[in-house]
Amino acid sequence: MTTRRKFLTSAALAAPATLAAPSILRAQEPIRWRFQTYAGAALGEHVTKPIVDYINKNANGELEIELYNADQLVPTGELFQALQRGTIDAVHSDDDSMASPTPLRVFGGYFPFATKSILDVPVLFNQYGLADIWREEYDKVGVQWLSSAGQDPCNFNTKKEITSLADLEGLRLYTFPTAGRFLQQFGVVPVNIPYEDAEVAVQTGELDGMAWSGITEDYTVGWADVTDYFLTNNISGAWIGSFFVNKDRWAELPEHLKSVVMAGIEAGHFYRNQWYWGGEARLRATGDKLALRTVPAAEWKTVEDAAVKFWDEIAQESETHQKVVDIFRQYNQVINAAGAPYTFD
Repeated sequence: MTTRRKFLTSAALAAPATLAAPSILRAQEPIRWRFQTYAGAALGEHVTKPIVDYINKNANGELEIELYNADQLVPTGELFQALQRGTIDAVHSDDDSMASPTPLRVFGGYFPFATKSILDVPVLFNQYGLADIWREEYDKVGVQWLSSAGQDPCNFNTKKEITSLADLEGLRLYTFPTAGRFLQQFGVVPVNIPYEDAEVAVQTGELDGMAWSGITEDYTVGWADVTDYFLTNNISGAWIGSFFVNKDRWAELPEHLKSVVMAGIEAGHFYRNQWYWGGEARLRATGDKLALRTVPAAEWKTVEDAAVKFWDEIAQESETHQKVVDIFRQYNQVINAAGAPYTFD
């Protein structure tokens, strides 16, 4: 009886815990971001959408990103302000196009002859210290810089045939602010219009062409359909662009979701590396829409020499400018000493 009494008492005490209703797990609302890219819809399919798709697929419903293409929410030139205010949560752009208020603005997009190929960009950021500079400068203005990577070179696709520097005189070209500033000394007239308007502007005669991309983009976005010639000379070997997030939105994100975002960005870098590198070769060799033209190397050296002076001018503008230019100089000395394939000699 004693043993039976103890058993019944113990069972009675345990009953509330045993019979308590199971806790109800409520589904948490996903974190939602609005993300705008500098690229139009056709190009965005390759340069930004794969990253957003990766994140949405692997965030397990905890983070949902809605992607907007160039100028859909705000004009590209207002991207930074919108990001800073929180109107947009994340951005893929170069510093130059989005009117970054940092000293780094002139180095985004195409800084003349800073790079020779797409892989130069991750090397400069990860091995030569640009990542630390970008992170620090954007931290000062309340924006989280996440990562940078290279894309295509800056060539020219035009209605007019270019075979000498004299042919650049008077050309109205859609280009980046810093690239335009550099090219003005050769008679180029830089034109700033919304990205998606560039194709029509060539058709109406407002533009003579673009100094915006390599040949892969020309075919992808339709510019090869409205221009006739592609100049194989370039003023920079790779576009420098970054992924940015509003600082508060990034701080609110759990660590495991930050890892998903970074993994998506890195996967996107890998995809763009091969997409552009392969596209540039294939379309130069087999493309049937743009006739290739080249300014002789001896004459184009005038442009390269002008870039050296341009670097000196930029370096004098601030301590940060000097620091970045010094890194470009150091890296160029290394690849020039290394020779082919780093300098394509």
